Amino acid sequence: MSASAEAGAHAARRARLAAQLQEAGGGAPIGLERSSSNLFRDRDEAPKRRLDLREFRHLLDVDAAAGWLDVEGSATYEDLVAAALPRGVMPAVVPQLKTITVGGAAAGVGIEATSFRHGLVHDTLLELDVLLPDGRIVLCTPENEHRDLFFGFPNSYGTLGYAIRLRLRALPVRSHVRVEHVRHRDPDAFFADLAQRCAGPADFVDGVVFGPHELVLSVGRFVDDAPWSSDYTFEHIYYRSLLARELDFLTTRDYLWRWDTDWFWCSKNLYAQNPLVRRLLGRARLNSRTYTRVMRWNARWGLTRRLARLRGRFTESVIQDVDIPTARAGEFLAFLLREVGILPIWICPIRAADPARRFTLYPLAPGVPHVNFGFWDVVESALPRPPGYVNRLIEHEVLRLGGIKSLYSDSYFTREEFARAYDMAAYDALKARYDPDRRMLGLYEKCVLRA
Repeated sequence: MSASAEAGAHAARRARLAAQLQEAGGGAPIGLERSSSNLFRDRDEAPKRRLDLREFRHLLDVDAAAGWLDVEGSATYEDLVAAALPRGVMPAVVPQLKTITVGGAAAGVGIEATSFRHGLVHDTLLELDVLLPDGRIVLCTPENEHRDLFFGFPNSYGTLGYAIRLRLRALPVRSHVRVEHVRHRDPDAFFADLAQRCAGPADFVDGVVFGPHELVLSVGRFVDDAPWSSDYTFEHIYYRSLLARELDFLTTRDYLWRWDTDWFWCSKNLYAQNPLVRRLLGRARLNSRTYTRVMRWNARWGLTRRLARLRGRFTESVIQDVDIPTARAGEFLAFLLREVGILPIWICPIRAADPARRFTLYPLAPGVPHVNFGFWDVVESALPRPPGYVNRLIEHEVLRLGGIKSLYSDSYFTREEFARAYDMAAYDALKARYDPDRRMLGLYEKCVLRA
């Protein structure tokens, strides 16, 4: 479909959406009708007026020369990448899992191995159309009358409105990615090398901590030709290759989705890394979509929790991504190894935030490079602990080190801690302007109180 035809179809979808919101009426808070979700916190949801935005899933336009693409908010990154790569571009930051939506990454926090150069997903935003709770749709740019919402939308998690169209920066691509895996035994040397690689010509930088003295830094560069292309979509497992290979080549598409096949390494909890189970599942089921469904089923019925209790163990889910100033990354890693014990740990550097583009609700210290730590598993103890015991330890350490935590999973902040960390005074001003009737939940209520 041509850009003009896509624009016409998009306008028709907007008109239907406005009518849908008017028909929804008042009363219960507004929420989204979802096919899937990449939020990992249990919800005690009250009734909501459900909006269905799932038809807003199209790539509308691409300007490769100018370096941008227009896309609707409910488009998954899987579909966006599939549409963009044949046009010679990719979004500047492509989050790791195929089912993440573009609007969801903008309203939350999205990151990947290009973030050392391009920042988080919201750093790549050029403009967005936001559906407000009263049914209006406003264009938000860094310069216009709605610049406060442009900079306040990231990390708002559907409490100020929903992005129905976004313009993102795009990057030119080549056919393959050459990946070098550099092994370190000393964390200080690992983080020093990471900082040096971020200052070099790399296109992608990330890493994995397998143990206190087993750290791997992965550095990727686009190339036009490759002597081979590894396939990690079925029998072979990407994260294991970091310890087995020093050099690797993947197609660009397979590189972007290298973590999705095994949900990083969390597929082990479903025994999907066993060769027999892997073959029984088949290539089509080895992906984050499958694992998410199983995880949500387990959360609903508590099977693994009950099995742990039969063994006399008490469990706590720890699914967290936190951003720590690079200068203090070694301290935080030592804390994780000492107090939490989850391995492996994903490491992803983030460029220093631009002081001229301060995102209100995710205030990374300007001019300071950060490192994202991703760690996801269940921790066990022989004795019962207060709810959220380990997660609270993590939150306190993140705040102590001047970092910030993503809100897609369980949070236990007090209101005072939350207000300081996420600038709730500024949020209240945004709420007063864009949702004065409180038709949507508040951020603390949604992300901490699980409303």
